Amino acid sequence: MTGFTLRARQSKGGSKTLNNWGMDSEYGVLKDVLLGPPQYYKWLPSNSTAQRSLRMGYEFNQQFVFEQHANMAAAYEAAGVQVHRLDGEAHLPYQIYARDSSVMTPWGAIVSQMSNHWRRGEFAEIIRFYERQQIPIYDMVTAGSFEGGDFHIIKPGVVLCGYSGDRTSRPAIDQVSSWFETEGWEFFAYEFDPFYLHADVFFSMLAEGLAAVCVDAVEDTFISWLTAHGIEIVNIPFKDAMNNMGCNVVSLGKERVLLPESATVLQERCRSHGLEVITVDISMIARGGGSLHCMCQSLHREPLS
Repeated sequence: MTGFTLRARQSKGGSKTLNNWGMDSEYGVLKDVLLGPPQYYKWLPSNSTAQRSLRMGYEFNQQFVFEQHANMAAAYEAAGVQVHRLDGEAHLPYQIYARDSSVMTPWGAIVSQMSNHWRRGEFAEIIRFYERQQIPIYDMVTAGSFEGGDFHIIKPGVVLCGYSGDRTSRPAIDQVSSWFETEGWEFFAYEFDPFYLHADVFFSMLAEGLAAVCVDAVEDTFISWLTAHGIEIVNIPFKDAMNNMGCNVVSLGKERVLLPESATVLQERCRSHGLEVITVDISMIARGGGSLHCMCQSLHREPLS
């Protein structure tokens, strides 16, 4: 099966792996990335980070948003990544966070089900985008809310997916996990407190066998599961994870990572592990509750399996 379809998933498994799109890890060489539109972005009191920014009286500057978003896109292009963009709509200010409205698999995209009413309309443009690009949709979440910031392919055949019951719900986890298990994959569902919004606030893969984790924000079962899968933990202090989005990063592949300029702790620790560190200032955007990982959707990574 090639080209756009609304359901590429085969009910008994064995769905067709894509050749020019898709991914089977969070750290294969990134070839294509999807970014959301910056022009309608503003802070909404929809998460603890944005609420703190408003409470502290930080000043929002739209021009800084444009500049920082453009610099982020330029960093991807300089790393050899093809940048794709969603069309924006004025009533969808958090559409800039392209991570959440879909997730990519080896077999096509999964269209999410956004939890909050001010983001639910994002489903329309994400479907239109995949149709324009002729990227198959693997399936669409219908059992409950499901947002892409909770979804991580830690290595080929293994998914880690968080859920708080707020942004991602247990019924949706059960639906999506059944799809992956039918394909023969392992799917680990981890429940966490809604304070953290999405799992990528306290966890991101950096490279093969290496992950940034805010250890103080997770249970021992989370750490032991990662360790059992051969993942080395780079611990990020709680304050750095929350105030500087110090875990919310993007692996570019080939031992390269894209990090927020403010995440100095992780920068130092990545370099100590031999990684090439590329930084961008996205502080104006991050104060609304999402950083680099939140703002991108990996469309194509070189497969590892």
